[in-house]
Amino acid sequence: MPTLIVLSVSYRCARCERNGKHDTFPLQNIPIHRDRLRETVPGHVAFRLAQPFPGRVIVADPGAGKTTSIRDLQKRAGGRAILAVVTPKNNDDEQALGDQFLAALGVPIRGHWSTRKPKIMGHMHQSGTECLVVDDAHDLSMPHLMFLKEVTDQGRLQYDHPLGLCLVAAGRGNMIPLKEILDQSEPTWLQWRRRLDPLRPFCRIAGHTSEEIREVLATLETVFQPLLPQLNLRRWTGSIYDWLTQSALDPTNSGRVTMDHLMKLVLAALQWSYEAKATDVQEKWLEQAAELLVLRHDTFEIIDGKGPGAETEQVPVTEKEAASQIPAVPVSSPNEEQELPPSVPTEQTMQTPSRKKEEAQPAALGNCTFSGIVPIPLQRFLESGVSLVECPGCGRAWTLSPGGGVLRFKSHKKRKTNTPNTGRRWARMASDWSVVGS
Repeated sequence: MPTLIVLSVSYRCARCERNGKHDTFPLQNIPIHRDRLRETVPGHVAFRLAQPFPGRVIVADPGAGKTTSIRDLQKRAGGRAILAVVTPKNNDDEQALGDQFLAALGVPIRGHWSTRKPKIMGHMHQSGTECLVVDDAHDLSMPHLMFLKEVTDQGRLQYDHPLGLCLVAAGRGNMIPLKEILDQSEPTWLQWRRRLDPLRPFCRIAGHTSEEIREVLATLETVFQPLLPQLNLRRWTGSIYDWLTQSALDPTNSGRVTMDHLMKLVLAALQWSYEAKATDVQEKWLEQAAELLVLRHDTFEIIDGKGPGAETEQVPVTEKEAASQIPAVPVSSPNEEQELPPSVPTEQTMQTPSRKKEEAQPAALGNCTFSGIVPIPLQRFLESGVSLVECPGCGRAWTLSPGGGVLRFKSHKKRKTNTPNTGRRWARMASDWSVVGS
């Protein structure tokens, strides 16, 4: 049986809402399948305190359970042995990441950054921090990476305190965030790579197989049998696996299931079966939950203010999508007599006319119309040694650094002068970007 962790959740029962009661659907202490993160995160409490922790870049699909596992690992380690932060969003400065560490340590953020920065490693040393975990590491900028290098260098030099470093990122398919940056041959990046495990510096956490799903469903049966006495989820393993590996939920065709999708489908079906006072999960609820996840994952619901008892109509799926729906097929032994599942009644839905594409809102007064990702290959940008980039909209030149593996122009005011730029810079020539100037 795979290792399980516990996530406390609560769903309000719709029947109790209609009756004016305040009871909740008793889905407390729901076991969630242990994400394989614990197998690869360095700095587990089982290691000796004096042992240097290897660093790793760990990648998993969104919804695989990365953040939940980090939180569980912190609780098991106790204290501040494992210090976890989230990469600052829309702020590439090192101060933003440094303040995150100070907040995680419980240190008041006072004074100028130049006086706070040298004290960060001292606070970690006093708190007994053994490993730094950075969630959403795919959003790390160049200044963030340099700050992490500086802190870990300071720990070894001034405190003889080696720090483990784990960068946890989201990614699909074969994409490994930060790998292109950390694989460069410059001395700085060679030094940075020394913080990573020499044998397994980059790790990908795979999704869950059909057999693993069956084991999760078996555990859920044990938990929910007091509510649904004849609960048998394992017989639907094959159907659940087929639903959750559809292209809408598995765009890379990996054949693996994300834990978030599995729990959403099963918990929705359990809730509806409980509200219907059933003794087992009902086939129609499983199919309806699967339809919402697979076929109607991008469907919006109309709220027209008719009151809590009114039924809400949804935008229907097309015939092509409906034809691809896979019916629930229970798994039975060869000696059992096969029974055809009852047909699920379909509700009539009202065709909603397609909405016209809204006209783009005009840019703010005085702002340049160009912003967003600059399509310069990162390797070319780094090899050129030129970090100045000219805006193709107004001619303003900015010094850019990669963030999350891309270059990005922030929203800015239009350049007011007409003096041409003459220095070496990146500029868009026709449809391509090149280094120009002297």
